Amino acid sequence: MQIAKPLHLVAGIAALGMVLTACSAPNSGSTDKPAVSAAAGNVPDKPSAPVTLNILDVAGNKKLTGPMVDKFVKDHPDIVSSVTWENAGAPDLVGTIKPQVDSKKLSVDLVMTGTDGLSAGIDQKLWVPIVKDHGTRLSNMANYIEPAAKMQGLAEGFGVVTTYYPSGPLLQYDPKVVTDVPKTPEAVLAWAKAHPNKFGYARPANSGPGRTFLMGLPYMLGDKDPSDPVNGWAKTWAYLKDLGQYINNYPTGTGQVISNMADGTWAMIPTTTGWDINPRALGTEPKTIAAAPFETFTWVTDAHYAVVPKGQSADKMSAILNLLQYILTPETNAMAYDAGYFYPGPSIKGATLDKAPQASQDAIKTFGRDWYDALIDSAPKAIPLTAANMVKAFDLWDRQVGSGKFKAK
Repeated sequence: MQIAKPLHLVAGIAALGMVLTACSAPNSGSTDKPAVSAAAGNVPDKPSAPVTLNILDVAGNKKLTGPMVDKFVKDHPDIVSSVTWENAGAPDLVGTIKPQVDSKKLSVDLVMTGTDGLSAGIDQKLWVPIVKDHGTRLSNMANYIEPAAKMQGLAEGFGVVTTYYPSGPLLQYDPKVVTDVPKTPEAVLAWAKAHPNKFGYARPANSGPGRTFLMGLPYMLGDKDPSDPVNGWAKTWAYLKDLGQYINNYPTGTGQVISNMADGTWAMIPTTTGWDINPRALGTEPKTIAAAPFETFTWVTDAHYAVVPKGQSADKMSAILNLLQYILTPETNAMAYDAGYFYPGPSIKGATLDKAPQASQDAIKTFGRDWYDALIDSAPKAIPLTAANMVKAFDLWDRQVGSGKFKAK
């Protein structure tokens, strides 16, 4: 992708990446001997011996796929002997993975990411073209529900959708403070003006709800081209600058947004289905926090992807392909309901709530909203920006909207 390299967006803290790389021996836990590269057609049906998989999660995806991975390891000890997980922020991803790819010494075997990390890695040419090289080994991808299949198209063959949700943007609010709930972006702006520093959202490059709000506004505001943040978002950029007058800081993570709602610092935020349900289910937000849809809007869909850094060995790639095929079965994929974190969550046909663990069924029943499913069915859906345009949108937001107001989480 040819863009004016905003590496401060996607590289994060390169030194942190180097530290993380140094903490693990290259291909630690591998039994490959020697490490045969995972070229197309050169990957065995099963590894020559069980492997350890080192997974980096930059999307909170472990909540959804962690139980799936654990079940796979239990059911297939001949393929994967153990799994380790590391967590990092999406902006730190390139700084972590690029030195490993460049040195051909991987300590991360598999990355679970959202569209942000996916885009950054595509931009820096870090990912194996897994669908092009190994798509025949991932036949369960044919069973994606339609919106998840559209999200798969965004991966450009470099990632595999594991979980999906319609996302948002929605509004979440404290009903004790917000008594006249806004129904339009213009009404949100008017409310924020009347209640300075009581509405906020996180930096889009670091936050699913933040980027969903960013990408949803062009549809609600009637911008010229919602798919082109450079030439088609004149109304959106003007709106966000106006709104920014009444926001004194933008956290660099959604967790701080939830804290701000829980302690009363903020009284209203843009949210998504999952970020509305899950914090209340976990007790990090009061159960009394309410939510509402905009009067007229388009869902900006979202997904999590599995991506593999370039330079992977044939044995480890074999294990990864077996794992992903397993994740994309209805019985396994239904675990993605979790406690509503990515509601609904599954990306595969037939992965219905009745197949989910009882704890998930109970959480959705208690903390879900009775209007969600009807709205998911009735409102139009749009895929997020392409990888290149997402990087451009993040850069424009950082420079024109959030500059000088970032607050570390």
